[in-house]
Amino acid sequence: MTILRHTSSDYEADLEQLRRRLLQMAELVDTMISQSVQSLVTRDSDLASETIRMDAQVNTDEVDLDRLCMALLACRQPMASDLRFITITLKMVTDLERIADLAVNICERAIQLKPRSVPAPYIDIPQMDVIVRSMLEQAIAAFIERDIDAATKILDRDDEVDELYQKVFRHILELMSDGLDLTDGIAIQSVAKVLERMGDHVTNLAEHVIFMVGGEDVRHEGKLIESQPTEG
Repeated sequence: MTILRHTSSDYEADLEQLRRRLLQMAELVDTMISQSVQSLVTRDSDLASETIRMDAQVNTDEVDLDRLCMALLACRQPMASDLRFITITLKMVTDLERIADLAVNICERAIQLKPRSVPAPYIDIPQMDVIVRSMLEQAIAAFIERDIDAATKILDRDDEVDELYQKVFRHILELMSDGLDLTDGIAIQSVAKVLERMGDHVTNLAEHVIFMVGGEDVRHEGKLIESQPTEG
């Protein structure tokens, strides 16, 4: 249970509590990503089930952090950078919770595929896992350190995840043309898609950091530029 202090002298301690709880939640989500992919590759249904149970703690963290943020907004009436920090934390908590849900999806696929002998592109899927987890670590570090440059670098790394997803997708199509069961092929492809979606959520985290520190909203920036009408 998160307790908000009432004296103004403890304001910084309340903000530090928020940072610490967010970091703990991110570390738990990182563990869930790692274990979900490991359970898939090793066909370890016990590990998959253990990881699914961890989602309950992530959900608890989400509720506690939301309450702490709302209490800070209501009781402290923060201004400027502190206001952005708290409101962005609310958004980051949502992205982290969704990443945890996606890790659960991978675990469910691991349990589904365990009793079956299914060839799969497990070289590329673990590589997607490595990149996504590295991006998450960098995003949280950028958040804690208020580092715009580090957050900006994460945006480009999402392309690596997208490229690996396309590679897995093509490989799955080849395997299915060679006789891989359609249901198994779709299950494996869905894991790669889940990791690709995780990369999108981590990109959201980096975009939140950029806005928190610099006040610049870079969401959908490329799409907005492309949609501008041309002259002439």
